[in-house]
Amino acid sequence: MIKPSIVIVSPALADSNNGNWQTARRWQQFLSEFFNVRIVKHWENTPATQSDVAMVALHARRSADSIAAWAQSRGMEGQGSPGLILALTGTDLYRDIETDETAQKSLELARHLIVLQEKGAEKLSEALQAKTSVIFQSTTSRKTLAKPKRRLKVVMVGHLRDEKMPQTLMEAAVLLRGYGDIYIDHIGGPLDPELAQAAEETMQACPNYRWLGNQPHGATRTRIQRAHVLVHASKMEGGAHVIMEAVCSGTPVVASYIDGNIGMLGAGYPGYFPLGNSHALANVLTQLQEDIVNPKPLPPGKVNLYTKLKNQCAERAKLFAPENEQNELIRLVQRAAKNNNTEVEVHHANI
Repeated sequence: MIKPSIVIVSPALADSNNGNWQTARRWQQFLSEFFNVRIVKHWENTPATQSDVAMVALHARRSADSIAAWAQSRGMEGQGSPGLILALTGTDLYRDIETDETAQKSLELARHLIVLQEKGAEKLSEALQAKTSVIFQSTTSRKTLAKPKRRLKVVMVGHLRDEKMPQTLMEAAVLLRGYGDIYIDHIGGPLDPELAQAAEETMQACPNYRWLGNQPHGATRTRIQRAHVLVHASKMEGGAHVIMEAVCSGTPVVASYIDGNIGMLGAGYPGYFPLGNSHALANVLTQLQEDIVNPKPLPPGKVNLYTKLKNQCAERAKLFAPENEQNELIRLVQRAAKNNNTEVEVHHANI
C-alpha cells in the first residue's frame, strides 16, 4: 500500500540543532511507519505537493507563509483548513500571538493546534482551546549516573540568547564564586555576541564556572546525566527539550517560575526561582550543595530539598515516554488526514 504523504514545516533544519529541529526530526521518525514524511523550511502549492494529505507546521509566525499557502490550496471549513496542524512554540504562546497579526492568522487557519505542555492552552481563547491537543514531547530514558559526593555539579543547556536568560546563571555564578564545591558548566552556542562576551568575563571572574560553547547532543546528554542538577532559567518556553532530557536521566531541575516550565514540572514542584532572580537561584544552589556535601540528619519521614526534587522529577518522567507522544501524534495526524477527505488506516504504535 502506498503511504499517504505529509509534510512537516520547521523554521529550523538540522544545521540549527535547536528544539524545533529536534521536534521535527523526532515526529518524522514517529510518523514514518504510516506516512511518507518530509521536513521542509517552506511549503508551496505545486503539482508535486498536491498529494500532501496533512501539514504539521511548527511556529505560528515563522511558518505563517506555508500555513497560508496550505489554507489557500485546501480551502477553509468550520474550524480551519482541512489537514492543517499547527504546533505552538514558546515564542508563539508567550509573545507572538498577542501582537503579531500573521501569528494570529495562523491560529485561525489551522484545523488542529498542539501545545507541548499542560499550561500552554491557557494562553488561548475558548474557541481555540476547542481544537487544541496537549502532546508532551518525549525523549529516551538514560540511566542515572553516579554523582560526586564532595561537590555539587550544575549544568545549564541552551544557546546564548535573550529568551534563555543565561545572564541569570552568570550572575549567580558570581555570587557563588567563593563556593569551591559548586561547579557550574554552561553549554550553548554564542548566538548573542554580548552574552558570549559576558560568559567569557564570567569565566575569568569565577573559577567554578565554565562556558563550554556548543556541544554535540550526545555529549550534552552525558553531561546532564553526570550533573546533580540542571538549571533552566528561560523567560519563555513552549516545552523545553532539555527539561525532559534531565528528568528522564535522573537529574532534577531548578527552573524559572514561568508557565512553560510549570507545565512541564508541575504546579507544586519545589524547584522554582523567580524569573531573572540570580540571588534566589544562588540560594537554591547553596541549599542543594548542603544537601549533597553536608547532609543534615532529618526527622523520620522528612526529606531534604534535593531528594524532593529527585522524587517529583521521577514521577513526571512518565509523561515524557516516547510511546505516549507517538500514539497521540499518530491519532491527531490520522484525524487531520481524514478531515482532508483522505482515508488513512493507522494502528497505535508499539515502541
